[in-house]
Amino acid sequence: APAQAQIVHAGQACVVKEDNISERVYTIREGDTLVLQCLITGHPRPQVRWTKTAGSASDKFQETSVFNETLRIERIARTQGGRYYCKAENGVGVPAIKSIRVDVQYLDEPVLTVHQTVSDVRGNFYQEKTVFLRCTVNSNPPARFIWKRGSDTLSHSQDNGVDIYEPLYTQGETKVLKLKNLRPQDYASYTCQVSVRNVCGIPDKAITFRLTNTTAPPALKLSVNETLVVNPGENVTVQCLLTGGDPPPQLQWSHGPGPLPLGALAQGGTLSIPSVHARDSGYYNCTATNNVGNPAKKTVNLLVRSMKNATFQITPDVIKESENIQLGQDLKLSCHVDAVPQEKVTYQWFKNGKPARMSKRLLVTRNDPELPAVTSSLELIDLHFSDYGTYLCVASFPGAPVPDLSIEVNISSETVPPTISVPKGRAVVTVREGSPAELQCEVRGKPRPPVLWSRVDKEAALLPSGLPLEETPDGKLRLERVSRDMSGTYRCQTARYNGFNVRPREAQVQLNVQFPPEVEPSSQDVRQALGRPVLLRCSLLHGSPQRIASAVWRFKGQLLAPPPVVPAAAEAPDHAELRLDAVTRDSSGSYECSVSNDVGSAACLFQVSAAKAYSPEFYFDTPNPTRSHKLSKNYSYVLQWTQREPDAVDPVLNYRLSVRQLNQHNALVKAIPVRRVEKGQLLEYILTDLRMPHSYEVRLTPYTTFGAGDMASRIVHYMEPINSPNLSDNTCHFEDEKICGYTQDLTDNFDWTRQNALTQNPKRSPNTGPPTDISGTPEGYYMFIETSRPRELGDRARLVSPLYNASAKFYCVSFFYHMYGKHIGSLNLLVRSRNKGALDTHAWSLSGNKGNVWQQAHVPINPSGPFQLFLRGFEGSGYLGDIAIDDVTLKKGECPRKQMDPNKAVVVMPGSGASRQPCPQLWGPVAIFLMALQR
Repeated sequence: APAQAQIVHAGQACVVKEDNISERVYTIREGDTLVLQCLITGHPRPQVRWTKTAGSASDKFQETSVFNETLRIERIARTQGGRYYCKAENGVGVPAIKSIRVDVQYLDEPVLTVHQTVSDVRGNFYQEKTVFLRCTVNSNPPARFIWKRGSDTLSHSQDNGVDIYEPLYTQGETKVLKLKNLRPQDYASYTCQVSVRNVCGIPDKAITFRLTNTTAPPALKLSVNETLVVNPGENVTVQCLLTGGDPPPQLQWSHGPGPLPLGALAQGGTLSIPSVHARDSGYYNCTATNNVGNPAKKTVNLLVRSMKNATFQITPDVIKESENIQLGQDLKLSCHVDAVPQEKVTYQWFKNGKPARMSKRLLVTRNDPELPAVTSSLELIDLHFSDYGTYLCVASFPGAPVPDLSIEVNISSETVPPTISVPKGRAVVTVREGSPAELQCEVRGKPRPPVLWSRVDKEAALLPSGLPLEETPDGKLRLERVSRDMSGTYRCQTARYNGFNVRPREAQVQLNVQFPPEVEPSSQDVRQALGRPVLLRCSLLHGSPQRIASAVWRFKGQLLAPPPVVPAAAEAPDHAELRLDAVTRDSSGSYECSVSNDVGSAACLFQVSAAKAYSPEFYFDTPNPTRSHKLSKNYSYVLQWTQREPDAVDPVLNYRLSVRQLNQHNALVKAIPVRRVEKGQLLEYILTDLRMPHSYEVRLTPYTTFGAGDMASRIVHYMEPINSPNLSDNTCHFEDEKICGYTQDLTDNFDWTRQNALTQNPKRSPNTGPPTDISGTPEGYYMFIETSRPRELGDRARLVSPLYNASAKFYCVSFFYHMYGKHIGSLNLLVRSRNKGALDTHAWSLSGNKGNVWQQAHVPINPSGPFQLFLRGFEGSGYLGDIAIDDVTLKKGECPRKQMDPNKAVVVMPGSGASRQPCPQLWGPVAIFLMALQR
């Protein structure tokens, strides 16, 4: 049988009243425990998987699914609300998927802010002051706002000096109280009270603000300039001074990027940083808030003087597109340091130890547009032999205790641009996984620039260090403990700094990382009947080299002779095979294939069983399997199962049954002989003399001529069976929550709702459905289906009675129905006899609007054996099609003689004094299904 599923909820649910019409909404308070259970049927027993739309069904990091019939989330958060899906599949047919929407309810503390506008009215000499009190809260469902002045509730109608409205695009999260042209009585305490109407027991919350004629937003000033430049090691103190604000604002310091430096102390408006370092540079923000107007903010840009990374560039004559230094051509030397503040750096050039003198042929420029900002360049026009020498660039902060940085550039006839190459035999580097590796490129030229390494492979753009580019002064890229994902092509190229500013020279190195093979299957259970052949195959999935160098087979640890090699497989072997011509008891056991690729080895394990049977699969959907025997205080249980793959091995001769009471050691063992077992055949055995109310562990093992197969086990729990009705107690009024043992059918789309006039949804569709049950009292319950949204075409609801024993030839089924609304469809009664097979017989039908009254139907049935009843309803053309039932009766014998046409049924008005009886009692196997199907 294919998988079927239905979601039910338990735990700390608090369903909102207006959502009662939908059984698929689970409302819960934030912080409570969510419990959802997926009730499943199907054989073999389906596997259950919980998922969630746009999120995780698990509260554990990176787990998106939960493989369990029960989903439990402790202390649920608002972000965990949404639609949850239960997927049940057992390999038969399509998987069953059901969903339920979880609505997490919460109410945060409200936030109240005050804003004021001041506008001059032309032609008059007065000012109009308007104040806005803005109350914002996060909640679900949307909160209801109540504004109070003192203890008096404010509204438009009671005071024309106020206006209450919801701003655009706030989605119910904000309410504004507008005080127009402030009056003396407007200076008072204002309270914003928010409420979610006690849903899920969430109490109301409130916030109060006192408005006075001195209420003002915060104002600030700083004790220092907005840009503060200091030397490293100095102590820095910055004061943020309040110049206005009522109520008194709160001050807070922050740093961007990142938190405040370690050791920094913020007390009120004073920020102290002892012994600053270069890393402490950044923006420091002082913010003042008092919920009036906008927060006041002042920012200090702290710059700690520092210099690092001195570099130079040699640029040959650009106009002549030369890459070499030549006499008679121009030459430019550039010098740059990374500094804070960058613009305060000064540069000085020296030649052969003496300051370089400016002339018509020697120019010193700053901020060359072709180079990084604040770079100093020395240009030599029409290079002469006398210009050869050593040039020194010195960068400094005048008057600051920061050490100078300098860098030398030697210009001579031997100064040539670089070349790069890979040493002989180093173009391809092969190492084993986990070992170190060194990639090398050689640079020639004077001066020799640094070498920059990068990855060529687009899918692996980053180096093992996590950087896209890595500098090496000696041209060697050193890798520690290489892994297989480091394999690929690496590029080395010359840098354009600390050398010639020309087109980079580059080369490539290939890195091959060898690793042991990965094979499949890692473990496999192989079953076969006696005398039949078996082929064992061990395949190479991954490895470097990607080939099998050797394959060794072992049986029960003993080395086997190498199998014959197939010529086609010998050229590029990617698998190893072993063929057993005929499986015997002696050849059954553990086989191991060890595969090597000269780097390492991996093994495939095969467990070969001759005629060893697979495990049985218990059938969990047996209807009412428990039979109680009150006098002896014992009960019996109908155990059912099928045999998994019975044709794969020798025939099953018998089953060994072991029954053990939980928490006991002794077990009762019994053999159950069987004839030839077919695939899908439902086998059955009745467990007797089980003691109420204990549970038992049942183990079932199939036996073939080979011996014992795989064992299956399950726990049998005692459940109080539903007793059969008797003739004097045969009507169910649905007054008890257990509804006389009726259950909702697990295969329908939605459920019947038990309700009365006091619990029915006040927002339900008008002009359809009953006002009360058949008794006419508001406390009386009935079963009801709602055809409004989210119901869709083809949805159906079915109510299932207990399974009863039938001991008479004729029966009469009576029930009251209420079919009121212009979109009523039809209600049908079917009888399903369960003798040798299932046979459905149409017994009764009623269609259309029958008025706002309860009416009774009497339907005679004559089943040929054990039977079930289906009451099935079809939805009409719209939402005014609600159907209700009440007082379902099953009696032996014939119905009243004056049986009327169903469309002219006897009217029983509310309050007619219809008798109220407990749930029915009747001997014999009978099941009643009450179904309303909408289409």
